[in-house]
Amino acid sequence: MRGKLLCSLIVVLSLAGCSQSVNGSSSGGAEKVVEANPTKLLDLKEKTFQTNVNLINKLNGEALATISPAEYKDEAKIKAFVKELAKKVDQPMVPVKLDGKGGLTKGQNRIVLNEEKAVEQIKGIKAFDKKIELPIEETAPNVSVEAVKGIGDNVIGTYTTTFDSSVKGRSANIALSSGDINNYVLGPGDRFYFNLITGPRTPERGYQKAMEIVNKEFVEGYGGGICQTSSTLYNAVLNAGLEIIEVYNHSRNIGYVPVGKDATVAYGVKDFKFANNKPYPVMVKAIVGNGSLTIQITAAPQAVKS
Repeated sequence: MRGKLLCSLIVVLSLAGCSQSVNGSSSGGAEKVVEANPTKLLDLKEKTFQTNVNLINKLNGEALATISPAEYKDEAKIKAFVKELAKKVDQPMVPVKLDGKGGLTKGQNRIVLNEEKAVEQIKGIKAFDKKIELPIEETAPNVSVEAVKGIGDNVIGTYTTTFDSSVKGRSANIALSSGDINNYVLGPGDRFYFNLITGPRTPERGYQKAMEIVNKEFVEGYGGGICQTSSTLYNAVLNAGLEIIEVYNHSRNIGYVPVGKDATVAYGVKDFKFANNKPYPVMVKAIVGNGSLTIQITAAPQAVKS
């Protein structure tokens, strides 16, 4: 028994002789402990961020872009990148339209990249992230067939302008653009973009040459007169109390509406946009007579009463 205790004591003493001191030296000649270098750790951390990250469209699962997070540390650069990315994603809403049989045509969903949230997502990418789902929001036109029954029976806003019907090109353009916007229905929260609905002003689409204002001067161009349609619509929308999103005034007085009550449009440059802020659907109704244009905003009587 005494021999076993002696052997155990020898083993313990041997192990103690090989252990390192707190200061990093050892009594038995062991290697000195090397402390971690903060600079090298930082370099290693930066290298881990060289892995590319896929930015995913959560609506379809496709990668919209691939970035190296190490290249996007500056917030201004991130915001500029996200703004360009939004141009590829954003899609305006096209409202539904009432057809001649009481049904509704198919509209187009509004798709928007939430730029503020996307910037924060990119700023917050972690070392081992391989992909992130971008905050893309989709909104469908908020209208049903049941909700539009009798929608043309109650006028909640109207406006009329006049024009010289003997001026053929201008008259034709007013009639064409008014027909384009006629019978569009906006549910609660839905949006209307004039240029999106009326499209490019080209001869292929039936637009004719007529006088229009460009840089404060009257010049001839395809689609002259279409601003009378947009301005008449603007005033009807104002009278209905709907929400104005975007509007521009002409560079000079146009005569058919009071100063400051016009809405000039130029395809791809200036648009007139509004939204339905009512708790019920509304419809745009355009009526072209002999030298007059009336645009009404209508709603179903039972919807307004409720």
